[in-house]
Amino acid sequence: MAKQHVTTVINGDPVEFLCEANQSLLDVLRNDLGMTGTKEGCGTGDCGACSVTLDGRLVCSCLVLGVEAGGKAVQTIEGMANGEHLHVLQRKFLEHAALQCGICTPGFLVAARSLLERNPDPTEEEVRFWLAGNLCRCTGYNKIIEAVLDAAREMRGA
Repeated sequence: MAKQHVTTVINGDPVEFLCEANQSLLDVLRNDLGMTGTKEGCGTGDCGACSVTLDGRLVCSCLVLGVEAGGKAVQTIEGMANGEHLHVLQRKFLEHAALQCGICTPGFLVAARSLLERNPDPTEEEVRFWLAGNLCRCTGYNKIIEAVLDAAREMRGA
């Protein structure tokens, strides 16, 4: 099978790559492009560890083909920090101890950023609903929810 040529934008930078027609975006990101921040938890779209945004839509990269990124914008965890400065969500996750093993953390951060871009003043219920597709076995959800709500407050200047 011939590899497909894909031109896309990842974290604001133009990127070109070759991939198999059946290769997942997760596999391309991690194995071909060396962007290992996006994690594989389940490989079936059930855990959210591999969450990225594709043209602003939150997706599980294990369920998206690499060729589907063609002509679209992909945002990964690697695109969150601004140089040496952490994104406010990353800072709040650290301050609230909302992470432990780190497998789920990138997916939670990408999903939370996606939520706050749409709704800068979410309720606790809205945060819980939005992050329901992300699973954590270590930290528990309360610290994660508190970190997202605290980040939202700071981002609004409240």
